Amino acid sequence: MEKVKSDIEIARVAKMKPIQEILDGINVPDKAENYSPMGRYIAKIKPEYLETLKNKKDGKLILVTAITPTPAGEGKTTTSVGLTDGLNKIGKKSI
Repeated sequence: MEKVKSDIEIARVAKMKPIQEILDGINVPDKAENYSPMGRYIAKIKPEYLETLKNKKDGKLILVTAITPTPAGEGKTTTSVGLTDGLNKIGKKSI
C-alpha cells in the first residue's frame, strides 16, 4: 500500500485556479458589484448579487453532515470534493 501523503506534500503539488476561472464556471458576471476579490484565488460574492438570483429556479443540495473518517483521514471534506469533481466530470455544474 502506498504511503499517505502529508497535508504539506499535497499542498505543494496542488495547482490553484484563479478565482475568475471559478467565477466564470458558475456564471458570476465579471463586475465589481458582484464580488470582492481577496487576492488571486479567493473572492467573496456580495449579498446584492445573490439577491438578483432569488427569482431563478432553485438548484439541488447535497449535504454531507456526518461521517466516520477512515484511518487515512478521508471524511466529509474528501467526500464533498469527490462528489463535486464527479458531478463536474459528468457535466453537472457543482461547487
